[in-house]
Amino acid sequence: MAHSTKPRSPRSLATSLPNLLTYARIAAVPALVGCFFIPGDIGRWAAVLIFTLAGITDFLDGYLARIWKLQSSLGRMLDPIADKLLVAAALMVLIANGTISGWALWAAIIILCREILVSGLRESLAELKVSVPVTRLAKWKTTVQMVALGILLASPAGDKLIPGVTEFGIACLWISAILTLYTGFDYFRASIGHLFDDEL
Repeated sequence: MAHSTKPRSPRSLATSLPNLLTYARIAAVPALVGCFFIPGDIGRWAAVLIFTLAGITDFLDGYLARIWKLQSSLGRMLDPIADKLLVAAALMVLIANGTISGWALWAAIIILCREILVSGLRESLAELKVSVPVTRLAKWKTTVQMVALGILLASPAGDKLIPGVTEFGIACLWISAILTLYTGFDYFRASIGHLFDDEL
């Protein structure tokens, strides 16, 4: 029996599983922040759990949308927003409680500035109907960044299990910041020509 090729309605796409996973990632942001109001190590481990689950949904929503052909404009808009909200929230709570401090603040600032810059570029390019593919290095940057934040969310509870884990997390954060600078510049270089061409 042939499968129906009838296009899905916007309402059904909005409530598809990939988009529901994206909504869950957005909902994870206040939950993540709330964990830091829980005293003791349990709040830290709860934050790590929420952050890890949110990271898994980041992989699943795009993967399922592609294989099930459930890609939508809503999903394409919300997916990067959810990612940036999660990263920004994690960085802010880690700065607020002093886990990220001193020179490591510069790494956090670099990451946040890059996210804002790339968001602005993507919005401008979307109006020009131009897409810039994500490079393999950018994917590595995201992986290192998520690992760094996951480790730091566990600190200092993580140090009780593995001494020095916080220092390792800070090192990963710096590696992520360096990759962020490179991939951000690469993205800007690939995008700026399209923006100038539109002005001609």
